[in-house]
Amino acid sequence: MEKVLYVIAHPTGSVPADLTKHLVGPLSDELLDLGARSVQVNVADHDVSAAAGLRMAMSPAPANAMVAVWVDSATDHLRAPFDAAVRGVVEGAELSAYLVTESVPLANTAYPAAPGARTPGMAQLAFLRRPEGMEVADWLEVWLGDHTHVALELQDTFAYVQNVIVRTLIPGTTSWHAIVEECFPAAAMTDPHVFYDAVGDDEELSRRQTQMFESVQRFIDLSIIDVVPTSRYRL
Repeated sequence: MEKVLYVIAHPTGSVPADLTKHLVGPLSDELLDLGARSVQVNVADHDVSAAAGLRMAMSPAPANAMVAVWVDSATDHLRAPFDAAVRGVVEGAELSAYLVTESVPLANTAYPAAPGARTPGMAQLAFLRRPEGMEVADWLEVWLGDHTHVALELQDTFAYVQNVIVRTLIPGTTSWHAIVEECFPAAAMTDPHVFYDAVGDDEELSRRQTQMFESVQRFIDLSIIDVVPTSRYRL
């Protein structure tokens, strides 16, 4: 089974009011009818508007939605009907797509949602590039082998998914190397103490923020990174 991420970027930077309804409803139904094993939708909708201060948009076309599809094969001719289905509901937006390997160091067991229902809290998407000149093996060792423990210890996440891009299926304006999914409690949208699991302790918050920055700069090109707070729906 393979995982394909369809990344949607509307030129205005804002999500059409009915996008969530179309992605979670008709599109997800069509993808499942086509043979998808599972579908996940992430949308930067009004439910995460409070997290606007966490958004980072350094690329020319930052994402405001993403559809993850698990299929038996992402080979071009077998994937074509899925591509067409997604294109059919995102007319006017930039669409890119990536085949990824998925690692789930932390699955969502704390806040499960019924199929098609919104996962509580906020799902943060981070689009990353490997630092120039850094070997892939070294990058993966620092990120997957070391930083994973740091991130889980320093933040109040209840889900953490690492997607390493293996192949670009539909090119976008920016070439990414990885896409990270992190779920946080709703209060983390506006309270950094909750985000960093340091409620009531300013000194601990500062320590965790510093340690997190020192860790991520080892494997992320911070000159271009997009961070997008979203709502998450799993079908």
